[in-house]
Amino acid sequence: MIETVNIHQAKTNLSRLIEKAAKGEPFIIAKAGKPMVKVIPLDQPSDAKVQRIGFMAGQFSVPDDFDRMGRDEIEGLFGA
Repeated sequence: MIETVNIHQAKTNLSRLIEKAAKGEPFIIAKAGKPMVKVIPLDQPSDAKVQRIGFMAGQFSVPDDFDRMGRDEIEGLFGA
């Protein structure tokens, strides 16, 4: 579980908290109990850096006629 500290605790123990974060132990700073920021080491990938597009590349193929599949049935249903 990630440690959560309030702003006052973070200011008081900043050096210790930074050392822990640099060793791979992130922490959260909260204000009035509401999480505000997450401190992580610079070399740790953040969620924003995770590549989602293309993650299944090569695992399936799309037929060349994909955009025409079922055209007759769709036209029959919607009278196009």
